[in-house]
Amino acid sequence: MRLFAAVLPPPEVAAALAGEVDRLRRLPGAQALRWTGRPGWHFTLAFYGEVDDGLVPGLSDRLARTAHRTRPFPLAVAGGGQFGHGRALWAGAHGDLETLRLLADRAEAAARKAGVPMGEHRRYQPHLTVARSREAVDTAPYLAPLADFESRTWTVRELVLVRSNLPASGVPGEQPRYEAVASWELGAGG
Repeated sequence: MRLFAAVLPPPEVAAALAGEVDRLRRLPGAQALRWTGRPGWHFTLAFYGEVDDGLVPGLSDRLARTAHRTRPFPLAVAGGGQFGHGRALWAGAHGDLETLRLLADRAEAAARKAGVPMGEHRRYQPHLTVARSREAVDTAPYLAPLADFESRTWTVRELVLVRSNLPASGVPGEQPRYEAVASWELGAGG
């Protein structure tokens, strides 16, 4: 299974971001980007890639412990940026980013301890991808409006293990499908 650990925004936060993304999609040149939709919006904590089925139970056990050791924390979708010279446009985060980064580090460590092969560790940059492009795109027209965006703050209360199903139909513009495999309440361990 192709898996990652994530924090999911609640529906009302996703709705507010959807309104902002709709405005961005109406800007000149927006058709050069492939815009992601609400079902795909998440803050990836750790990307695991293809995980052998035999490793999933151990990974799940370690993620449960990770969640239980991490207290709930406030977060908002706010601001934005780009990666890869305009190949990815994203909304950022505001709130208790220290705890968000700690949760990301713990989710990565959980995978390593469960035997999931992980690449080189990089400092966590919280982001929620709103658009992608195969080519470099000038993202300046989109970054300015995103800089002023901020959703309401919510309390992150769960860690989610998500399965990513890549497009298989070959239909242009088809998006990956995401499904929650498991979730764990933060701070439930005491």
